Amino acid sequence: MPLAARTPRPSRRGILAAGGALGLGAALVACGGGDSGGGTGSGASGADQDSGPWSFKDDRGETVSADSTPANIVAFIGVAAALHDYGVTVKGVFGPTETADGKPDVQAGDLDITKVTNLGNEWGQFNIEKYAALRPDALISTMFDDQGTLWYVPDESKDKILAVGAPSVGISVYDRLLTQPLERMVELAKSLGGDVTAAKVTDAKKRFEDAAARLRAAAKAKPDIKVLVGSASQDMFYVSGSNLSVDLEYFKSLGVNFVEPSAAAMAETGGWFESLSWENVDKYAADVILMDNRTSAIQPADIVEGTWKRLPAVAAGQVVARDTEPVLSYDKCEPMLVALAEVLEGARKVSGG
Repeated sequence: MPLAARTPRPSRRGILAAGGALGLGAALVACGGGDSGGGTGSGASGADQDSGPWSFKDDRGETVSADSTPANIVAFIGVAAALHDYGVTVKGVFGPTETADGKPDVQAGDLDITKVTNLGNEWGQFNIEKYAALRPDALISTMFDDQGTLWYVPDESKDKILAVGAPSVGISVYDRLLTQPLERMVELAKSLGGDVTAAKVTDAKKRFEDAAARLRAAAKAKPDIKVLVGSASQDMFYVSGSNLSVDLEYFKSLGVNFVEPSAAAMAETGGWFESLSWENVDKYAADVILMDNRTSAIQPADIVEGTWKRLPAVAAGQVVARDTEPVLSYDKCEPMLVALAEVLEGARKVSGG
C-alpha cells in the first residue's frame, strides 16, 4: 500500500501501517473492503445543525465547504476520539477500533464504539457500501506524509470512497510539533459545532501545559538520561528516530535526550525507524525506553526475548508506554507527558553510555 507508485522498496505508508511511526513487525493484513461490524450512531455533530454554510481549510491547503455543518461525519478512529472530547459526534469510524476480545482499542479514547458504524478495523478494510449508507457529508483523517494521503483510507479503493461525494479533510501529523495538530483539531471541532470553550476543555489544556512544563523541568534536571523509542514484534525490534513524529518532536523540543538511529539505517523507512533483530537489540545504549502501546505491538510484559530482559533500562524498570498515535485532544495527550516526566524524574543512569 504505497504512498504513491508502487516500488520494490517498502513504502512509508505500508511500513507505517505495519507499525505506525515505529514500524511494527506485524504483517500487513490483506487489503479489501472488510466489514468488522459495529453499531450505527445517531444524533447531530456538536450543536444543532442550523448554523448555515460550513467551510474548513485543512492541512493540504484545501478548503472544503458545505451548505450546512456536517452531521454525518465519518472519521479515522483517533480523529473520532478527539472530536468526541470536544463534543462532536461521528456516525462512522475506520481504523483500529476494537480489539480481538471486543474491547475498545487504545486509539478509541473515550468514544463508545457501540454507537458508531465500524467500516473496517484493520489496514485495507473500508466497507464502501456501509459508508455510502451513512450518507456521509464529511470524511476526516490524519496524514502521515506531505503528499495529502489520508491515513487508513485504502489506496486501492480511495477513488470509489471519494466518489461517494463527501468532502474530505486531512489533519497533518507529519514532521511538526504535537501542539500544532492539537490546535488544528480544536479549530476543526469548533467548525463542526464543538464547544471548545467548555470548562473541561480549557481545564484539559491547562493540565497539558502544566505537564509540558513538568517534562521540560525533568529533562533539564536529567540531561544525561538517554531515551530510546521502541516497538516490538515477534521477529524484530524497531528503534524510532525523533524526527517526523509529532510526539517525539515535541518531547525533543522540551529537552528530552533521545537515542537517534543513524540516517543510513533509517533510509529504507523514509527516516522513521531502524529495524533490529532481537540479537542486536542492545545496539544503542539507553537509560529509559519508551514503548509503543498499540494493540498491534507486543507489549513489554509479553516480550520473552532474553536479550530484551537484559537491557539495563528494562532491568532497572525504566520502561514507559508511548501513545504512538496519540488521540489529538489535550485531555488525552496530557497523561503521556506526565508519564514520561515521572519516569525521567526517577530515572537512574544505567546505560553507561
